[in-house]
Amino acid sequence: MSRIGLKPVSLPSGVTLDIKEGVIAVKGPKGELSVSFPKDIISVEVKDGSAHVSRVNNDPRSVTNHGTVRANLHNAVVGVSEGFKKELEISGIGYRCAMRGTAIVLNVGFSHEVVIEPVEGVKIACPSETKIEVTGIDKQKVGQTAALIHDTKRPEPYGGKGIKYVGEYVIRKEGKRAAATGKK
Repeated sequence: MSRIGLKPVSLPSGVTLDIKEGVIAVKGPKGELSVSFPKDIISVEVKDGSAHVSRVNNDPRSVTNHGTVRANLHNAVVGVSEGFKKELEISGIGYRCAMRGTAIVLNVGFSHEVVIEPVEGVKIACPSETKIEVTGIDKQKVGQTAALIHDTKRPEPYGGKGIKYVGEYVIRKEGKRAAATGKK
């Protein structure tokens, strides 16, 4: 039994759903997204200002898709009404970022600059040389762009240098100096 799939998706003011042949078009103040679903095993209906996702039968395919369709629909509604945002921070001597048009240029210890272009529908901003903000209405695209930036130079455990998400905890190691001063 899907607990997520049974929750109704509340529709804030200004958000409309248009359900046609296995595709839900979600329109809101920030933009428009579409969510596809298998119409032969999942049904979606709007009533009383919320969308309800239900199964047509108890086929194993419908059971596995029930919660997923509801979660994708909820992410689309939140995206077109509020949007999504990921924040990253750069730490390390000489490590910095800058904007070049819509792309971000990273100087993170390589012999060359790393230039990352945002995908369509995603905006990258640099409020300072060590802060990066990725915003957009599609949760998957925002997360994927932030992951590309994060994977450029992940924080290393000895010095902590690299690009990390705001709030990410990096487990630190002591290094060789502590072992060298120990007993032989």
